Amino acid sequence: MVAERLAVLLSAGVPAPAAWAHVGDMRTVDPSDDDVVRGAAISAAAAGEPVAAAITAARATVPGSAAQWSVLATAWAVAASSGAPLAASLRELGAALRDEAQLRREVGSALAGPLASARLVLALPLIAMAFGVLLGFDTFAVLFGSPLGLACVVVGGALLWAGRRWSAALAARATRSEADAGLELELLAIAMSGGASVDRARRLVRDALEANGTTTVGASAADDVIGLAARAGAPVAELLRAEAARLRRVARADGSARAAALGVRLMLPLGACVLPAFVLLGVAPLLISVVTGTLDGAV
Repeated sequence: MVAERLAVLLSAGVPAPAAWAHVGDMRTVDPSDDDVVRGAAISAAAAGEPVAAAITAARATVPGSAAQWSVLATAWAVAASSGAPLAASLRELGAALRDEAQLRREVGSALAGPLASARLVLALPLIAMAFGVLLGFDTFAVLFGSPLGLACVVVGGALLWAGRRWSAALAARATRSEADAGLELELLAIAMSGGASVDRARRLVRDALEANGTTTVGASAADDVIGLAARAGAPVAELLRAEAARLRRVARADGSARAAALGVRLMLPLGACVLPAFVLLGVAPLLISVVTGTLDGAV
């Protein structure tokens, strides 16, 4: 991960421009990072320009770049503005990003089975139509050659479309990202570790979030932690980092729970839309074909 590699290099006394250049040389090791954004950061560091602004500008030209670049740009801007040690700040950020990546992997693994099952079930009506043709039934002639068949096509197609939309909405809700869990608290801890007051740290974090297009929540959690630190006389930065880690653990548990519930919730579009569509598009044409053939033979 870029943040962790930068932290190690900076801790070893490597200047920021050289550290970015070395990270650029290692891009083949981590092919998931966007080379355009990385190149912009390297160029800005070498020219002594703001790295965060360069990352944000480059991301605007590459919509598909990883969202973690915005987080890195925001943390870099906060550390540079507050005077916080970049190496320590990036090390903490790297741990936060690693937790977020682990959350995405765990949720993706848990969702793989339900999503594959949903795709298979949604294809059943079309598979049934193909089997009807293979078995010698004139499925398509029945569906498109009679008013009753056309009614089956219209209603079954509408149900199948609704089932796909419903399943996609459930999957999107289950896979929604919580990459910003605890981010504002981490940024406040970075700003305050550089000696900034609470008010200045809040201002720096707010400005950095707005400048780098990062949205996050957690103001109430920050207020609670800052109030606790004031009452107890404890280090604010450490309490903020502990609360951020707790929020990431909660986000991971919530993501796993959503993934586990998806398998059950996908039964709703299956029963309400896909199975009726299967009957209308797969079973009904066979029955109509058999009945029609029987009546024709009787006549």
